[in-house]
Formats: sequence, structure tokens, C-alpha cells
Amino acid sequence: MSKCLTGEYEHRLDTKGRLIMPSKLREELGCTFMITKGLDNCLYVYPNDEWQQFADKLNQLPMTNKSARQFKRFFNSGAVKCETDAQGRVIIPQTLRTFANIEKDVVIIGNGEKAEIWNKEAWDEINNEESLNMDEIADKLDELDFRI
Repeated sequence: MSKCLTGEYEHRLDTKGRLIMPSKLREELGCTFMITKGLDNCLYVYPNDEWQQFADKLNQLPMTNKSARQFKRFFNSGAVKCETDAQGRVIIPQTLRTFANIEKDVVIIGNGEKAEIWNKEAWDEINNEESLNMDEIADKLDELDFRI
């Protein structure tokens, strides 16, 4: 059965690059999980079983297709198995912090089968009223035959 991670949480990295994962998300993620580069310059956080399903899909991409190879490299090269400590903190590797422009303030969101970690300023920017037109987005999803 698929996970359904939800919610929005604001947190801060400490000076050692550790982030407290929200307890509600930790319940779904488990003690160990995968963090990797995500689209839109955020980080994706996968429970191990969801990561394995995603990795299996990546492995089915044809190696003869250049875009497929790049897509696979993008996610696999940044993937790191992480484990929370007794306080629920996880170390975000420097390479991933650099990729997502994460220095201190972050927003962690549940997004279905995975969570996402965002630089707070970037999250606020993509969620302002000018860039977030839900009617327009709903129309585009309608083209994909998605109905609510």
C-alpha cells in the first residue's frame, strides 16, 4: 500500500546541517529513508519502499536514450540513505544542501508518496498568489484526464 505523506512544516537546520524531521512524517518515513535531488530545486525524501519502487522505474528506462540516462543519473547520483537520531534529526549532506540552496530556514512538505524539503524563500516564492493560479493549474490537469 502506498504512503500518503501530508502537511507543511517550517524548521531550521542547525550549524551541523541537521534537520528535525516532523514526527508525523517520521511515522510514515520510518527510521531510515532516502533523500535525493528533486525537481524544482527541492529535495525529495522517500520511505525505503517507495524509493525502491521509484528506483525500479528508473532502472526500466532505456540506456540508449540520452534523456533517460540523464534523468536516471540526476536522481541516483544525489541519493543518500539517511537515518534519524534519537531527537528525530537527520543530517542533510552538503551536496544536497547546496543543490537546494538550503542554508537555514526550510519548509518540509508531505507530497503523497514522498516528502519534499525546500529552501523557505523558494517555497514562499512558488506559493505566492501571482505564481500559483489554481484554476489555470486545474485546467492543465484536466488535459491530462485528471478529475477530482
